Amino acid sequence: MAKPAWQRSLSHVVVASLSSFLYGYHVGVVNETLESISIDLGFSGNTLAEGLVVSTCLVGAFLGSLFSGWIADGIGRRKSFQLCALPMIIGAGMSATAKSLWGMLLGRLFVGTGMGLGPPVAALYVAEVSPPSVRGTFGGLTQIATCLGLMSSLFIGFPAKGVVGWWRVCFWVSIVPAAALALFMEICAESPHWLLKRGRSVEAEAEFEKLLGAVHVKPVMAELSKSNRGDEPDTVKLSDLLYGCYSRVMFIGSALFALQQLSGINAVFYFSSTVFESFGVPSYLANTCIGICNLLGSVIAMILMDKLGRKVLLLGSFFGMSGAMGLQVIAASSFISGFGAMYLSVGGMLLFVLSFALGAGPVPSLLMSEILPSRIRAKAMAICLAVHWLLEQIGPQLLYTFFGSFCLLAVIFVNKFVLETKGKSLQEIEISLLAQEAPQMN
Repeated sequence: MAKPAWQRSLSHVVVASLSSFLYGYHVGVVNETLESISIDLGFSGNTLAEGLVVSTCLVGAFLGSLFSGWIADGIGRRKSFQLCALPMIIGAGMSATAKSLWGMLLGRLFVGTGMGLGPPVAALYVAEVSPPSVRGTFGGLTQIATCLGLMSSLFIGFPAKGVVGWWRVCFWVSIVPAAALALFMEICAESPHWLLKRGRSVEAEAEFEKLLGAVHVKPVMAELSKSNRGDEPDTVKLSDLLYGCYSRVMFIGSALFALQQLSGINAVFYFSSTVFESFGVPSYLANTCIGICNLLGSVIAMILMDKLGRKVLLLGSFFGMSGAMGLQVIAASSFISGFGAMYLSVGGMLLFVLSFALGAGPVPSLLMSEILPSRIRAKAMAICLAVHWLLEQIGPQLLYTFFGSFCLLAVIFVNKFVLETKGKSLQEIEISLLAQEAPQMN
């Protein structure tokens, strides 16, 4: 039988990727505008207040991510997307009209909750509506959308230092894609996996026909019936996720995201302007180069995802990031100075972003949505994605050595624990993982 046509599900994935675009946009929107915001709102020079503008959004993202699984399972994937757009619209409006630091922080908190809810639901949705043969490629689209969001926020933010109040425009602009996400989700397909889980098999078949074509409906439904066993209870308890047959897959998912965060990528994106300016590179040029490297790496990853596989990309990505951090350590040392230090630092930063985009960026969320069993997929994704950490100001050598060490640790971890999922259906992956767990339970 011929493979399902990827064109049928592409439009649905593109709409879902708007949530990733919004995530990238709001991550980068304060990069170029923070100085102008601090002057207009009266906290210029207050590093604590400036840090709160960034970290408050992360707190909201942590909370949104933590409850995303229960929301996605309770109201469905489509309504979850619409729900994540709501606080982004409200929060962006609050930030754009803020008259004080507290108004800005409250707006950023609202935006953060939407940022936390969107990515895990997007990963679930893309995995559940995509044909197995292009699931990796479609998963890469969400990372490209994140890159485009980052670059858009940087380009739109360029005039902020020269035009009074321009930073308010930057927040207003983000309402457009958020509203588009909420609107277009009305005509997108619901996840057939979620419908089947809710006992709505007739609707699930209709959605599969819309996504894959009528000829593929019966084979897919038959395959799903093998893994959806009727003797399992509907309610998933926290103990189900932390112990027993799901403990290994939960460990892999949580560790992958912990290693992704501890690699230092958020520090690079949030504070790239400061790092580059300390070596005499204008922030607009540095941010443009970072955006291009991020986008280039994401496009390459999308092309290679279903050819080389997830595991190869992860190994190469973390290994490259480790080497890039090594260049940063050398640049920060007393052995290199002047232009040599600048070239090493700039080159190391760009290599780090490129390496991240090749695997560590797009693969973990896609891989998790593939390896997590259908019964626990949404809630387990929520727990694994609820990773929050704060970056303290420490010396550059210690900072880059710390991040680089975690990149090497990630190489070892991926090689030992991660299962290759290229070209396999979600049911084949689940059956394979459960078979691996059986010997450990005996």
